[in-house]
Amino acid sequence: MRIPVEKFVFLDRDGVINEDSSEYVKSWDEFHFIPGSLEALQLLNKKGYCVIVITNQSAVGRGMITMKTLMNIHILMRKEIQKAGGKILDVFFCPHRPDENCPCRKPEPGLIFQAREEYGINIPKAVMVGDNAKDIMVGKRAGVGRTVLVMTGCGAKAQNELMNKGTPPDYVAEDLLDAVKWIIGRK
Repeated sequence: MRIPVEKFVFLDRDGVINEDSSEYVKSWDEFHFIPGSLEALQLLNKKGYCVIVITNQSAVGRGMITMKTLMNIHILMRKEIQKAGGKILDVFFCPHRPDENCPCRKPEPGLIFQAREEYGINIPKAVMVGDNAKDIMVGKRAGVGRTVLVMTGCGAKAQNELMNKGTPPDYVAEDLLDAVKWIIGRK
């Protein structure tokens, strides 16, 4: 389905929209929105951006949660975002473990390419927002126009890793709301 919009933002999930956990987010009870993230999503939509979540969810491949549970978390997440005036167009996820070397597992660009094929996204005009070095790397590997690192989640560790690799993001934001203000201010 082609979307006649030139403004797309790819978002990581854990550590960007909701609080991350070293134990993985395995149920809706463990899913907690980061303060300001609902407002940020509303603002993106209000300014005409389509939002797609791009996320690794290896808890499925590790046998910690079922695919049904993951899908339920995403359904409830999208409902809460919609109640707050925002919208997630779609969620693309990789359920595989890191050792499976899946081409859709970030930092590999498979999920972004899947989204491009489904929605006709002009990747060089899109933005990738994440809290992990993998998020910034996937954006760069896929040819996304701009990358934003948020300091929520694993942001501080990721910033050091990206600087050491010589692949800094285009912007470092305090959180998703700060990232969104930067994105809409850049047009």
